[in-house]
Amino acid sequence: MCGISGIITRKLSSGEIRERLERMGSIQKHRGPDDSDEQVFSSDDTLVGLGFVRLAILDLETGMQPVICNADGCAIVCNGQVYNYVELRKEVSLEEFTTRGDIEVALHLYRKKGIEFLDDLNGMYSGAVFDPVLKRVLLFRDRFGIKPLYYAETDEGFFFSSEIKPLLEGGLMESELDQESLPVYFSYRYVPGERTMFRNIRRLPPGSFLEYSLESGSFCIRRYWEYLPGRDGVTSSGREAEDHFIQLLDDAVRIRMRSDVEVASLLSGGIDSYSVASIAAVSQPDIKLFTVSFDDPLYNELDDVRALMSAGQEVFSSAKLIHSPCDPNSLENLPQLIRSVEDCISLGTILPTDQVCGLASQHVKVVLTGEGADEVFAGYRKFLLEMAAEEIGSMSEKEKKLLLKDFPELLNYLPVRAADPSKRFIQSELLFDQSELSRLLGSETGEVAFPDDAMPAVYSGMHPLNQLLAMECRSRLPDYVVLRLDKLSMRHSLETRTPYLDYRLAEFASGLPVQMKVNLAERMGKYVCRKSLRRHRVVDPVTAFREKKPFTIPMAAWLLQRNNLPDYVKEIFQGGEIERAGILDPQMTKQIWNSVTADGIGPGTLVSEADRIFAILTFSLWMKEFAS
Repeated sequence: MCGISGIITRKLSSGEIRERLERMGSIQKHRGPDDSDEQVFSSDDTLVGLGFVRLAILDLETGMQPVICNADGCAIVCNGQVYNYVELRKEVSLEEFTTRGDIEVALHLYRKKGIEFLDDLNGMYSGAVFDPVLKRVLLFRDRFGIKPLYYAETDEGFFFSSEIKPLLEGGLMESELDQESLPVYFSYRYVPGERTMFRNIRRLPPGSFLEYSLESGSFCIRRYWEYLPGRDGVTSSGREAEDHFIQLLDDAVRIRMRSDVEVASLLSGGIDSYSVASIAAVSQPDIKLFTVSFDDPLYNELDDVRALMSAGQEVFSSAKLIHSPCDPNSLENLPQLIRSVEDCISLGTILPTDQVCGLASQHVKVVLTGEGADEVFAGYRKFLLEMAAEEIGSMSEKEKKLLLKDFPELLNYLPVRAADPSKRFIQSELLFDQSELSRLLGSETGEVAFPDDAMPAVYSGMHPLNQLLAMECRSRLPDYVVLRLDKLSMRHSLETRTPYLDYRLAEFASGLPVQMKVNLAERMGKYVCRKSLRRHRVVDPVTAFREKKPFTIPMAAWLLQRNNLPDYVKEIFQGGEIERAGILDPQMTKQIWNSVTADGIGPGTLVSEADRIFAILTFSLWMKEFAS
């Protein structure tokens, strides 16, 4: 796990490039505190600089980058890990190697196969290849966008980096708010697609590559992979699917245990992180496990975690559980987290995520997580709701009554359920509607369309549940969920590995019938996962079918402790900071601030006044940090 940066220019000298790369590297030193290097290459009248800061996890002695091939001068820098490098090395075994790690394998695969080398890689990565033979630079990103990559063009050239701050603070460009992203952010709580909240900075989409021609100075972006469930159906039985799932998950965990330093695991009370930790503990019995707790019993999972470990005492007998309480005092850290996350996202779980990553980083450099299972295998309640909405029309009156009892929100959802999947995707979680947005932003926003560049290639006849899963994995997962995991773990120089985002598991899930993902009769999402984990005794029978508990914070209750809130919160909502910024309507924000209540609010609440306030709070802190 590292940080990369790069410059393609016809205007800067080699010395200027090195100086810029050093500055860009120092700004993201937290991503790679162990070592750094910068190299400059030439192609006719164009110079290409590649910079690297290293967090040493694999091949501790020879794994430094950029890696350069002596045969033809091709060079690579890459942030992340190619987990299947051991198997892939056999394909390029005749090449001359100078390292024992994963990234040189990727370089030689590129030299052998060209852009198609991306089809072979299994891991999390964002990187760049300088190819003097074909006179191009290739930027690439893993299938789910687990590792970030940003780029920008200026008068001086083309720049890219693992983070945004190196592009801003490296003396490359000014920080400027993208006004067109505001309505999108206040609808979705993040900005999906290639845009960021910064006007001139873009992100390379997940599962994509950018090909930059060193001759013409132009570039194009193309996708090489996309998660589109339902294209290829599974013909095996339920039991065969369960067996296939556990085989894939076992191997996904196995290859993510490859490391020259200790690997630990994050753990919550759910089956995703527990199944990953349980499989890992088979090969590493003394595994360290990290979790957080809350005072509020509705949100606290510490007792669940201990119960899980007790139920799985055969594999966890030597494991060590380390936990830290997360309380309202963690709000003091929010400004620092906004600076670390960079992209403006309103997600309360950034607070406990940061805390557990900070805790883990005191003991290890690498942890496994359960991230991605809910998005790939349909674990969230909104997926059950979508399945219920699709099936209710064919039910008997008795079945309908039972369904409405379990999904009372259907009464409000069905009359407004949109045919367009991009509209249906946000209907249950929309933060502000069109009229509210116009008032909040002081101008008519019109309908906030989902960005075209964030849309998956949904097709005619695709099941509505699969449409939403495709939307989820194309936008919210990379641009919201794993983005916060990457930025906050790397803030603490901690590498997080996500077995459930192994592309083989995703392609397996893609082919499953929707009924194997959501079993409406049993009101269960991730159905094949639960059945498999229970049958193969990875998870005990009770836990396997326990209702999902969202990982979130008691935000409303915390915000209502008005006398104990940090000064910056009081300044934003009571001290006139919103008025001075002149972007949001101060009367409306005051009204929402005074309307926050904890009554009837719980972990499963999708939208509350506290959520709206947190979005305003996050944006105000983002403005203060990056645009003031």
